Amino acid sequence: MRPEEVLLHVERSVEAGVQSVVANHNLHSLYLIRRTPGMRRLYDAADLIELDSTPLIHFARLLGHPARPQHRCTYLDWRDHFWSLADRKGWRVLYVGGEDGVAEEAARRLTTRYPGAMVKGLSGYFDATPGSLGNTAVLAAIKDFAPHVLFVGMGMPRQELWIADNLASLPSVPILPVGAAFDYEAGVQKAAPRWMGRMGVEWLFRLFADPKRLFTRYCIEPWFLIGPALADVREAMRRRKR
Repeated sequence: MRPEEVLLHVERSVEAGVQSVVANHNLHSLYLIRRTPGMRRLYDAADLIELDSTPLIHFARLLGHPARPQHRCTYLDWRDHFWSLADRKGWRVLYVGGEDGVAEEAARRLTTRYPGAMVKGLSGYFDATPGSLGNTAVLAAIKDFAPHVLFVGMGMPRQELWIADNLASLPSVPILPVGAAFDYEAGVQKAAPRWMGRMGVEWLFRLFADPKRLFTRYCIEPWFLIGPALADVREAMRRRKR
């Protein structure tokens, strides 16, 4: 899935007024989905799934899928085009996630840069238990703002579980889990240069920037995927022999 295809899907969903979930997969999500009950519900409900992983692109090709490096994409690959589109269309964009004040600062910066877009940020630090006062208040705030696009950035797997738990109560708009997107927009985290993403080494930038938090994700978790990957390869080889 190329960045321009993601944007086209989002634009068409906004114009049609339909709810559409745009999820994303990487090695971390594949690790978590095998260990987090309920996370798979989000991917089952997704209308589109971005592939945010160069190793997964290569693995897909190994299995016989027509994947190419340009099919790897994530928020950072299409954000500039998205915000230009939101600016021209006058979209209301709501982001739920981040520490107190981060989403609000990101919204302020984006509104200054793209005055045609209405951007609002809500803290991701609330009780996300279905039916809780905090969760009910967030759902009410989303309804009141009536966004054209909803971003959810609570980190994996919390953002995926929250969307799946509340999907029936969320508006008929594109809904995208985007992790630390507004941390980048607020200047809290520095985004890797896009050439690193295209070369498949963005993970190194992030690892050196935050080794304590990301060492396990990038250096330990992938080893647990070797068994399932080999099983997929064997199955693909059996299919080719039929």
